Amino acid sequence: MAMDDGRVALLAAKRRGFTRSASHASDELQSFRSWLRWMCVDQSNGWTASLSWFVFIIFTFVVPSFSHFYLACSDCDNRHARPYDSLVQLSLSGIATLSFISLSQFVRIYGLRRFLFFDKLCDESEIVRKGYTEHLHRSLKILSIFVVPCFAAESAYKIWWYTSGATAIPFLGNVIVSDSVACIMELCSWLYRTVVFFLVCVLFRLICCLQILRLQDFAQVFQVDSDVESVLREHLRIRRHLKIISHRYRAFITFALIIVTVSQFAALLDTTRKKADLSIFKSGELGLVSVSLLAGLMILLRSAARITHKAQGVTCLAAKWHVCATIDIFESPEADTETPTAGGVFGLPFEPPSSDFDDVGSEEDELDNTKIIPAYAYSTISFQKRQALVTYFENNTAGITVFGFMLDRSSLHTIAMIEMSLVLWLLGKTINEIS
Repeated sequence: MAMDDGRVALLAAKRRGFTRSASHASDELQSFRSWLRWMCVDQSNGWTASLSWFVFIIFTFVVPSFSHFYLACSDCDNRHARPYDSLVQLSLSGIATLSFISLSQFVRIYGLRRFLFFDKLCDESEIVRKGYTEHLHRSLKILSIFVVPCFAAESAYKIWWYTSGATAIPFLGNVIVSDSVACIMELCSWLYRTVVFFLVCVLFRLICCLQILRLQDFAQVFQVDSDVESVLREHLRIRRHLKIISHRYRAFITFALIIVTVSQFAALLDTTRKKADLSIFKSGELGLVSVSLLAGLMILLRSAARITHKAQGVTCLAAKWHVCATIDIFESPEADTETPTAGGVFGLPFEPPSSDFDDVGSEEDELDNTKIIPAYAYSTISFQKRQALVTYFENNTAGITVFGFMLDRSSLHTIAMIEMSLVLWLLGKTINEIS
C-alpha cells in the first residue's frame, strides 16, 4: 500500500512538471507570442509561417530594392541625393536576413518555450522563476528603448525627404498618394529589419539573464551546509545549459560580428574618400544604421561577457569558501578534527573593516566580493572534498563560447584592439591617398 502511494505521488509530481512545461493560452509567453504575431515573425503553424516569410521577403528585399532603384532621385538637388543608400540597404538587409533565418531555425527546431528554457523552470527555485519572468516582460521595454529613438530619427528624415519634393514618381496615379505609400513602406521596411535584429539580440540577453539568476542562486550553496555531490551536479547542469546556448548562438554571433565589421569598414572607407560629400542630409541615415548595428552587437557581446564573468566568479567564491573553512579548522581549539567552530572566521586578522564594505557599494560583484564567508556551514565537508571541488572549478571554466573561443572581458578587449588596428590602418591608407 505504501508503494502504491509513493508511485501515485511520483506520477503527480511528473504531471505537475509536465503541466508547467507545456504551452497553453495563459502561460508566461502569452503576451510575447501576441507581440510576435503583430510583428509577423511568429512561425507556430503553417499559416503564420507562410505570412512571416512573405512579410520578410517584402520588407527585406522588395521594398529596399524598389526604393533604391526607382525612388533614389538621382536627378534631384544636392541635399536630397542619397550617395550612401546602397550601403544602408545592404547592411540592414544583410543583418535582417541573418536574424530572421536564425530566429526561424530556433523556433522551428526547439519551439519558443523550449528555446527560452521555460520548460526547465519547473526545476528552478521560486526566486529564479519570478526573476526570469520579470526579465521576460522587461525585454520588450529594452527592445523599444533601442528601436524607438532610431525609428523616430528615421521617420523625421523620410518625412522631410518626401514632403520637400525629392521624388515625384506617380506609380499609383497620384503624386501625393504615391509618395505617402512609398514613405510608409520604407519606414515599415526599416522598422521591420531593425526590430528583427534587435529581437534576436534581446532574446540572447534574456537567456543569459536566466543563467545569471541560476548562478546567483547556485552561489547560495556556499552559505549553507551542502554536500559536494549536489554542488557538482548543479554546476554540471549549468555548464551543460551554457554549452547549449553557445552552440545555438555561435553562428549568429560570428556572422553578426562579420556583417557589422564589414559594414562599418565599408562606411568608413566610403566616407573618408577624397571626393566624399558629408552632410546630415546625406550621411545621417548611414550613421543611424551604424549606431543600430553596433548597439545590437554590443548587446550580444556584453551579455556573453557578463554571464562568463559571473560563471568565473563562482570559481573565486569556491576558492574563498575553501580557504575560510580550512583556516577556521586550524584556528579552532579542536584542530585535529574536521568540524569547524561557528563564527571563527570573523575573528581572523585579515578581515576587511566594515567601512570597506560600505565604500564598495554596487561596484563589487555579488559572486566575487571581499566579504568573508561564515565557516559554520562546512561541518560535514572534509578538506579533500573541498579541494577536489575547487580543483574542478578551476579546470572546468563555464561561460559562453564561440567555436571554443571564450567570450569574456579579455576577449572583448582583444576584439576591440583588432577592430581599432584595422580602423587606424584604413584611415592611414585613405589619408595617404588624399595627401
